[in-house]
This record gives sequence, C-alpha cells and structure tokens, in this order.
Amino acid sequence: MTRAGAPLRPAWTGPLGLHQPGTSVLHRAPALAKLAALAVAGVVVLVVRGPASALVALAVALACHVVAGLSWHRTRAGLARVGVVALLVGGYQTWSRGWESGVETAADLVALVLLATVVTATTRADDLLDALRRAAAPLRHVGLAPETVALAVSLMLRSVPLLLQAAGESRDAARARGLERSPRAVVVPAAVRIVGHARATGEALAARGLGEG
Repeated sequence: MTRAGAPLRPAWTGPLGLHQPGTSVLHRAPALAKLAALAVAGVVVLVVRGPASALVALAVALACHVVAGLSWHRTRAGLARVGVVALLVGGYQTWSRGWESGVETAADLVALVLLATVVTATTRADDLLDALRRAAAPLRHVGLAPETVALAVSLMLRSVPLLLQAAGESRDAARARGLERSPRAVVVPAAVRIVGHARATGEALAARGLGEG
C-alpha cells in the first residue's frame, strides 16, 4: 500500500547524471578531454559502418566501464530501458534491412549511451558544466554567452528525469483510476505538470536576472 503523500514512483534511475566517486584514471582525467573524446566517439560510431565496428565500439565502452570501476548494478538498472529500445530498434532493422543492420544499430546505441554514462559517472556536475562553459567560450564572439550555454545544458540534464518522472506518475495515476488505456488521462496531467515545471523554472531564472541584457 502506498503511504499518503508518498510518490507513486521511485526517483529517476536513468543512466545519465549519476556521479560515482572514485580514483580511477577516468575519474582523474580532465572533464573537457572526456567530453571531446565522447564527441569523437560519436562521430566515429556514425561514420564507420558494419556490425564488426559496432561490436568493437561496444567492447571499448565496456572496457571504459571496467577501467572506471563503476557499479555494474547501477549501470544495469539505468540501462534497462535503453536495452529495451535497442532490442526493438535492432529487431525492426533486422526485419527490414537484415541482421547486420540490426546488430549495428543496437550495438551502436548501447555503446554510445554506455560511454556517456561513463563520462557523467566519473565527472562531477560542477566540473562538467565548467568544461562546457570553456568549450563554448568561442561563441562569445558571435554574441552568445558561454554561461548561457552551460546553463541551458544544465537545465536540460535536470529536466529530463523530471519530465520522465511526471509522465510516469501520470500514467500510474491513470492506471489507479482504471484509465490506463485513455491517452487523455495520461497526456493531459503530464502536460500540466511539465508546463508548471517550465513556468516555475522561468520565474526562478527571471527572479535572478538571468537572460537579461
């Protein structure tokens, strides 16, 4: 039985944004270097085609996870939803374009999410945002403040679990009323919560004078 006032759904357990303290070489590596390596890995995964290269990318991601000494339990729990999506997308690609495309798509997706998980798990949020601010420094010449870019990324990372939490709780509430098959009973409450969160965030930013001038 759910206690009165208690949330219907546990807190976010997604793969990203969960820092795990440690002393590995990846924990000590500069945040900017890890972000650059992640960007390069993304480009390589997209450019190099074939199931063999996708499996190599997945093996590299697993090796990085081992080197970082991260908790497999936390990673496995966070990647569960990604694994389901990878199986569905890979299965569709196998049906429509052959098993090579299915293996490549599923392995590439899991490899990239796992690499991003390693980066966020071995980097403190403050260090990550500072690296983003330095990486965006050249944008100052075109009139875009690096602090604004870092703030936007921070808000995005913070908003994703909140939005998923709102959608999940709305679905649970609809199921409790026997309306789980009604899109309106799920979408409308979730949209109201999401708009409310966006409005509160905007008011908090305006109260601090952010985005002015």
